[in-house]
Amino acid sequence: MRSFTFQAPPNILFQRGASRNVGELIANFDARRVMLVTGKIVRSAGLTAGAEASLAAAGIGVSIFEDVVTDCPSYAVEAAVAACRADSIDVVLSIGGGSVLDTAKLVAYLAKTPDRLDDIYGVGLAKGQRLPLLLAPTTAGTGSEVTPIAIVTTPTAQKKGVVSSVLIPDWAILDAELTLSLPAFVTAATGIDAMVHAIEAYTSRHRKNPMSDQFARQALCLLSANVRRVCEDGQDIEARSQMLLGSMLAGMAFANAPVAAVHALAYPIGTSFHVPHGVSNALMLTQVLRFNLPAAELLYAELAPIVDFQAVNLVVAERARLFVDAMAAICRDCEIPLSLAEVGIGAQDLNKLAGEAMKQTRLLVNNPREVRFEDALAIYRDALGDRMPP
Repeated sequence: MRSFTFQAPPNILFQRGASRNVGELIANFDARRVMLVTGKIVRSAGLTAGAEASLAAAGIGVSIFEDVVTDCPSYAVEAAVAACRADSIDVVLSIGGGSVLDTAKLVAYLAKTPDRLDDIYGVGLAKGQRLPLLLAPTTAGTGSEVTPIAIVTTPTAQKKGVVSSVLIPDWAILDAELTLSLPAFVTAATGIDAMVHAIEAYTSRHRKNPMSDQFARQALCLLSANVRRVCEDGQDIEARSQMLLGSMLAGMAFANAPVAAVHALAYPIGTSFHVPHGVSNALMLTQVLRFNLPAAELLYAELAPIVDFQAVNLVVAERARLFVDAMAAICRDCEIPLSLAEVGIGAQDLNKLAGEAMKQTRLLVNNPREVRFEDALAIYRDALGDRMPP
């Protein structure tokens, strides 16, 4: 067995209503002032109210930064860092979706160091210290609350990543009550995003390891068993809890065995056409799985019984194909767009998308099968009208 490292947060709290008790956790850091990083929609929905009340009860001052928007633009990060420094913040707390949590990670780091955001894009370039950091997700999708990764949209509309163990938070707080108000469409998109994390971690070419495999398998089990339920009944708190746990486990898996071509081809769709990240992943998932079959057949066959018990008695090739079909069926049943045409992408856009996808070398290197420009173009072309029949 080859050597590996595995990194995860030192503390994980999985508890309904946990966000209403953050004052007790933050008091342990001897903090006088906390910055709450969130979004306007999250705060206006009342999702931060319990945390704010808990902080007030603990006598901890709060500065609120709620100007985070989808896809974490660099200007929002820089504005939050400036506010954090100006308010002499001791601890960063974040409640929100992936973009919000990613912003908070960078704020906690950049407010403590002289580094500039432009200097730390890439792997391992953020090497300084950061402020104490607590993250509470409001979606079951990104797994950002347990990863060392923050994705930023640059002024040129490129998505760049900051990857460093320094960004792993002190506390990941999983409170399923924060996900109850998610509409079905967002629930589906984020749930499929989490499943993609699990699948790509399990098939990652370079850093796949026994621990990431176990987390990926358990994540896929929880997510595939519950995603249809939560799309049908968003108030099913038990299913919501299982989804949140699955998302976190998938996050821990891909934090240590990185994602690959699904994400690489999804990023240009999100940045160029403003398609939500989970939807972009869903649009690419089936086609990339089919493309990868020659190289990942055995691994897909191993995952197949998790999503469809009928795969148990099939031969490897049939199990692998069933796995691809089962994932496509989940996307269909959750009513996610299944073709690029449905999100306004035409044949004239495919060359540009393929060119942008090839810039995602950090991700493509992890794919079980090499992806060339011609391959990316063919995948996009197939996805242009890839709707399964009812």
